[in-house]
Amino acid sequence: MAFLYQTFYNFRNLKNDTIDLSNKEVYFVGENGQGKSNILESLYYSAYGISFRTHVDSQIVKNGQQNFSINSLYNRKDDDTQKISIIYEDGKKRIEKNGKKIHDRKELINTIPCILFCHDDIKFATGEPECRRFFIDQSLTLYDSVYIDDLRNYKKILKSRNTVLKNHEYEMLDIFDSQLAQYGLFIQEKRKIAIFQFNQIFGKIFEEVTGIDGVSISYGPSWKVENENRNLTLQDVINILYSKRDNDKIQETTMSGPHRDRINFVKDRKLFIPTASTGQCRLVSLVLRVAQAVFYSRSTNLKPVLLMDDVLLELDPDKRAKLTALLPDYEQLFCTFLPGEPYERYMHDTTRVYKINKGEWYE
Repeated sequence: MAFLYQTFYNFRNLKNDTIDLSNKEVYFVGENGQGKSNILESLYYSAYGISFRTHVDSQIVKNGQQNFSINSLYNRKDDDTQKISIIYEDGKKRIEKNGKKIHDRKELINTIPCILFCHDDIKFATGEPECRRFFIDQSLTLYDSVYIDDLRNYKKILKSRNTVLKNHEYEMLDIFDSQLAQYGLFIQEKRKIAIFQFNQIFGKIFEEVTGIDGVSISYGPSWKVENENRNLTLQDVINILYSKRDNDKIQETTMSGPHRDRINFVKDRKLFIPTASTGQCRLVSLVLRVAQAVFYSRSTNLKPVLLMDDVLLELDPDKRAKLTALLPDYEQLFCTFLPGEPYERYMHDTTRVYKINKGEWYE
């Protein structure tokens, strides 16, 4: 799967034109604020129908304009060329795949599997628990449309159950408990398997880059039984929800479930992040993304497209070299660099370099 070109119309500050993206590696070099990250954002937008920088589509429109669009042409394999069009006009977004309107963004899953490395990823290490839950969920939704449905259904039922608790309509709890337990158990089991698989990847890469061994990802599910040697059953979860019901009534919200799961980084059975340096936390987030790419490839037998947005800036040359050497085999790699960065060190015969200035590109 590889991007061939991208056409912009009123997309942020980028000029209304088409850019050739057909090389295996494409580097964008320019000062901050010139449009490098905007190009990466457009690729991510084509892959998932959303931006990684804002949830408000109107903020993407070029200043002084009202509508925008992007068109992506990509080749899957064996000359199977596909086209994604995203049009924003009159305050509404429309996504088309090969000229046909897409009604659900999950229809894009496995179309262009982009793995994004960006500065905000450090939240996966230092942020709130929901940030780490989001990362694992994102890793699963990259290829598992059933997980997307389970997650959506769980959130819908959770919202309804919380409304019932707030309104003291307790007669509905038995129904919602059964449904919440069903979808929540699916989510918990898949997260458990995913984190186990991540641990086969993450610790080894982190040690190779940093020299620190024994760092792993721990999973603390909100629902669990005392006997850890047996699997949690649906009835177990229903019983847990019932046992916590009085507290839920007092709090007027659901205090247990996958939305309360704990995911942490540990070393020697102790939390790693509280004593880690800022540089180590940054590396945790970067290695997580590398592990996500490997996880995706192992789960699908497909190679991802990697988007790296100024993430190598804070690493010393030695760690940069080690990290880039450990990147998994990719379909394409798109990177942004500031002028003066030694991007030539990472180039291959297949690399194309664009200089970016005021939303325009040239070689």
